[in-house]
Amino acid sequence: MKLFDLDGTLLDSNLLWREIDIAFLRRRGIPWTEEYNQGVIHAIFPTAARFTRDYCHLSETPEEIMAEWLDMAREGYERTLGVKPGALEYLARCSGAGERLALFTSAEPELCQAALAGRGFDRYLSQVVYARELNMEKRSPAAFREAARILGAAPEEITFFDDSPVSCRGARAAGFTVVGVYDGCFAAQEGEMRSLCHGYIRSFQELLAPDGGIIPALR
Repeated sequence: MKLFDLDGTLLDSNLLWREIDIAFLRRRGIPWTEEYNQGVIHAIFPTAARFTRDYCHLSETPEEIMAEWLDMAREGYERTLGVKPGALEYLARCSGAGERLALFTSAEPELCQAALAGRGFDRYLSQVVYARELNMEKRSPAAFREAARILGAAPEEITFFDDSPVSCRGARAAGFTVVGVYDGCFAAQEGEMRSLCHGYIRSFQELLAPDGGIIPALR
């Protein structure tokens, strides 16, 4: 089966989250830093909110921080965020060939569901596994093993697509076949991704060629 990440992999949403982080901090007179970014970029919502509260010494509760983030992100997920080039077409091809497709995401369920339904992804996905509901981070091999258990598949039966080096490392350590997907937010780590992953694509359009793509595991 094939398993996909959402943010930065199927959905062009990573820059939105950077804009949200910058705006959220600016409201409080706090500068955005790369150190802050590294504290939140790979985290599920509750972990990121707790980090933000402690790192920025805020009086708001994590629940209040998450509610503000949801308000700032909702329109993008419902209406304005674009699909990564070739992603929808690739899902349609794989589904048409009888392959089982699923999603494993750190996105908030409300936002994820809006994005999937609004862009037609949901017609191709048999199941969605939320890291938030597992209370586990996607950097953890244990999170991927639990996702495989929920999906009813052995890790070695799953090919996982993700733009994040941290997630790709966790998936590979869990025994998945891993395909890195280019995203501008991780452009500086492309070399790391190419050495870490079993395959790497700059766009899903590469996999729409008549021969099924350049990665043997995907043919």
